[in-house]
Amino acid sequence: MDFREEQEMDVAYKILQENNASIYWRELIEEVIRRKKKSVQSLSTAISEIYTMLNMDSRFYHEGNGKWGLYEWKPPETKRTRLSAAAKNAAADRKGNESKLESIQE
Repeated sequence: MDFREEQEMDVAYKILQENNASIYWRELIEEVIRRKKKSVQSLSTAISEIYTMLNMDSRFYHEGNGKWGLYEWKPPETKRTRLSAAAKNAAADRKGNESKLESIQE
């Protein structure tokens, strides 16, 4: 398949889809350059440009340890909320009332 006419991030997306797993950032970027048959004057500049695009594209996410994957693979985040002091007190009161009720029923 000829990737020369495609945008770098579209190529990166296809690479990750084919791999079906996250890839270390440098391997991903080097594969994008290879598949696009992109001539580069400075490899470090090309890597920097593509890495910046990778960070800005919402289809990708950083997994940690230098690995990038597709956002669609990321499990949904659970929403954590902090209980206010009033809510904590109310929960403690309910628990206390339950204990009292159990002792009365016995």
